[in-house]
Amino acid sequence: MFKYFENLVDPYCQYEETNRPPQRLWPFMKGYMRPFHKVFWMAGIMSVVVAAVEIWLIYYMGRLVDLLAKDPATMWADHGLEVILVAIFILLLRPFLQAIDVLLLNNAILPNFGTLIRWRAHKHVLRQSVGWFENDFAGRIANRIMQTPPAAGEAVFQVFDAIAFSLAYIIGAAFLLSDADPRLMLPLVIWFGLYMLLVRWTMRRVGPASKAASDARSQVTGRVVDAYTNIHSVKLFAHDDRELNYAREAIEHTRNTFQTEMRIYTVMDVVLVFLNGLLIVGVVGWALWLWMQGQASVGAVVAATALTLRLNAMTGWIMWALTSFFRQLGVVAEGMETIAQPIDLVDTPAAKPLEMSEGRITINGLSHHFGRKTGGLDQISLSIEPGEKIGLVGRSGAGKSTLIKLLLRFYDAESGCIFLDGQDISQVTQDSLRNQIGMVQQDSSLLHRSVRDNILYGRPDASEEEVVEAARKAEAHDFIMDLQDPNGRRGYDAHVGERGVKLSGGQRQRITLARVILKDAPILLLDEATSALDSEVEAAIQETLYGMMEGKTVIAIAHRLSTIAQMDRIIVLDYGRIVEEGTHGQLLAQGGLYARFWERQSGGFINADEAAE
Repeated sequence: MFKYFENLVDPYCQYEETNRPPQRLWPFMKGYMRPFHKVFWMAGIMSVVVAAVEIWLIYYMGRLVDLLAKDPATMWADHGLEVILVAIFILLLRPFLQAIDVLLLNNAILPNFGTLIRWRAHKHVLRQSVGWFENDFAGRIANRIMQTPPAAGEAVFQVFDAIAFSLAYIIGAAFLLSDADPRLMLPLVIWFGLYMLLVRWTMRRVGPASKAASDARSQVTGRVVDAYTNIHSVKLFAHDDRELNYAREAIEHTRNTFQTEMRIYTVMDVVLVFLNGLLIVGVVGWALWLWMQGQASVGAVVAATALTLRLNAMTGWIMWALTSFFRQLGVVAEGMETIAQPIDLVDTPAAKPLEMSEGRITINGLSHHFGRKTGGLDQISLSIEPGEKIGLVGRSGAGKSTLIKLLLRFYDAESGCIFLDGQDISQVTQDSLRNQIGMVQQDSSLLHRSVRDNILYGRPDASEEEVVEAARKAEAHDFIMDLQDPNGRRGYDAHVGERGVKLSGGQRQRITLARVILKDAPILLLDEATSALDSEVEAAIQETLYGMMEGKTVIAIAHRLSTIAQMDRIIVLDYGRIVEEGTHGQLLAQGGLYARFWERQSGGFINADEAAE
């Protein structure tokens, strides 16, 4: 039975993806609700049915009191079967109806609705560009992905569990009181009007207050995760107190926003108790007066009393349900600031997979300043022949990394074009482009998974033998076999920690090299590929690197000029422009910027702060 309800909706069903999700709350939620339409209708109907049963039970208790006024023998003879049938209904049919109601809510809607939102939100965020991630805290993004689905699920739950049920209950209560005496509806109507004014007052304040509190919590998460992610820097500079103060500002802001939210609930609770007192005195008092006038039976008084006491108990729950509903919508609205952001770096509608045959790279008039007037690249034109090995040199900020990011299409160039084998990279699919490029970065972060999984990231369908062979070529196999994580996993099964923190910089770099070796892409980008290696290991890997370069088009960034001195051609960038190019010997003979870099090396590194003449 559980499986049937749990499988009424597939949270991973196909849907039409959009690069620009709705920016308003209701259209945003509506897209996620579409697969649940039938289940929502069923849940709404069952909420009304359950409320009707509850009202009928109160009505029947009043009727039973009136029946008790008769002679016991006569009462049982005339109504015994009726009482037995009611008992059977209460024992069997009522639990069955209640079970259908809670199965729809707890098993069909709640788990699947949250899963569907989390899956689609994560999928949408993963499609964002690298630049988008660089403009936010990873912790805050993750927090919004995690807190939005349960908030949306809770809002939907309250619609059916409380709001639909309570509306049906109040309407049923009005009919029940009018059946006893239409005048009993008057205090109920007056109370309901005052109650709705209180609801309106509360809702208008809870939504914004909840969003502010949710924003504040996300800020705390972002700051805390930022400190944990950079814990080595925190400890290295002995800045525990500084990080505590930085977090305390956000935590205190969270406390203040939460206090504001709680003040609203306190006012709501006090006013609600007063209104419920009016309801009890108005309905029960009027029922007693009607009874004393002989215009209402004892059963009617009992039913009216039971109904008002039940409403008294329910109103607090209803109000909390409504505030929870709007509070959760506030959380969803805050999450939309991340989940509903448009994707600007997209494949064109006519984009086709990149087809590589030679590996020629052509760059025409390429400029990119990241929206500023300075920095980045300025009118770069360059042609790299198939199989040519290019060294890229320049001071920090000269534009080397920008060129690499544009080649990978992490950003769309502000002007100019890049062609691979005659194909404009802006007109091919991003995945097919990056599948043809292997890259080893200076920051060799790894996934918090096993060593095997990290190497297989280069080519997921590779065999175990190919994984081991790639690790051997990267001089990584021996240290991998000695690894053991805290859970006792060894060798290639050992997990490396967040960003590979359990390994040394050289070990991380060698696993990264193994991953790129396994990928075996026709274009190879090296960004300080051996910077984290000691001299002995670097010497051993150099031969492997040169082997990796065979038959590939290579662009290598290096401050250690000795690592690129053997390249076919060296490009010198300065202030975003190509200022020199040629072989190592030619550039030395020119006596220009590259020659000065070479002369001023200390331990083989560029003096990156040298001022240009």
